[in-house]
Amino acid sequence: LLDELPLTANGKIDRAALPEPAEVVTDAAGRMPRSPQEDILCGLFAEILNRPQVFIDEDFFASGGHSLAAMRLLSRVRAVFDQDIPISALFETPTVAGLAALLTTNGTARPPLIAGDRPRRLPVSYAQQRLWFLNQLEGPSAIYNVPAALRLTGDLDDAVLAAALGDVVARHETLRTLFEEDTEGVHQRILPPAEFRLSSRTVAPDDLDAALTRAARVGFDLGAEIPLRAHLFRVAADEHVLLLVMHHIAGDGGWSMPLLIKDLTVAYTARTAGAPPAWAALPVQYADYTLWQRDVLGEAEDTGSEMARQLDYWRTKLAGLPEELSLPVDRGRPLTATHRGATVAFTVPAALHARLDDLA
Repeated sequence: LLDELPLTANGKIDRAALPEPAEVVTDAAGRMPRSPQEDILCGLFAEILNRPQVFIDEDFFASGGHSLAAMRLLSRVRAVFDQDIPISALFETPTVAGLAALLTTNGTARPPLIAGDRPRRLPVSYAQQRLWFLNQLEGPSAIYNVPAALRLTGDLDDAVLAAALGDVVARHETLRTLFEEDTEGVHQRILPPAEFRLSSRTVAPDDLDAALTRAARVGFDLGAEIPLRAHLFRVAADEHVLLLVMHHIAGDGGWSMPLLIKDLTVAYTARTAGAPPAWAALPVQYADYTLWQRDVLGEAEDTGSEMARQLDYWRTKLAGLPEELSLPVDRGRPLTATHRGATVAFTVPAALHARLDDLA
């Protein structure tokens, strides 16, 4: 037992500062699973919590679970049992025994996401629709560009890198998708795999930052070009910087970009050995998700759809609120957003930072 847990500067448990336990304590009185469902759930709890074993009365959150781990757990429950359990239910009954009781009463899950027949005209997802609308409203701007710069040291073959980029774009349909408008609105058009164009140039070390910034700030015309660009800047014979610029309509920086870089690494390694990457085909593509989403949520115009129900909920919740938040400012809000800004650096004493952290 500790009087208090050591914390890091941002208030989280400092695991490195925890003392080694004097003895290992086991819960010998924990109840074992009583049914196949509880047995499977114990395995899922143990998997997410990274534990060798979990008893049916152990509290998920007291055992180290948090909100993101809870989402992973419920995703695994949905995949294994084909049932949806809301996250609120896990907070109310965060044990194997509690969840097992809900499995028989909570109904079936949403239909599974699988690849199937596609219509001639592919709709966009609701997230794509929002980003396409903003692109049309504001024009090809860099607001939703997602850049990633990779410093590459050693011998580099430009042609092999271009081929590897082509492999990645061929693997992920969303990276070779155009967004076109017709009389029915916007839809997706997936291009067939093709040779990828890699922009390459030599820059002086002092000019590199400016060159990266300029390249990252070029907007995308989503109806005419794929949502991924690659620029290779040669700084020295054995030093390059690869800039990948992806539009947010195709992915994000926190989850998608690391996967893209991982696939690019696999493809480049394979191409260097003279062969295409030997990866398995993806079971579903983003277009399959789009069709699944439309099937699950329906259309806003259909009063009986899930989409209409959710829109009604938020219209009720947000009724009467002002269109914009009126805050005291030193400069009035411009009619057109400029997106100009600056960084102001200042130092906060440690004692003040600790008080601010406590207050927050």
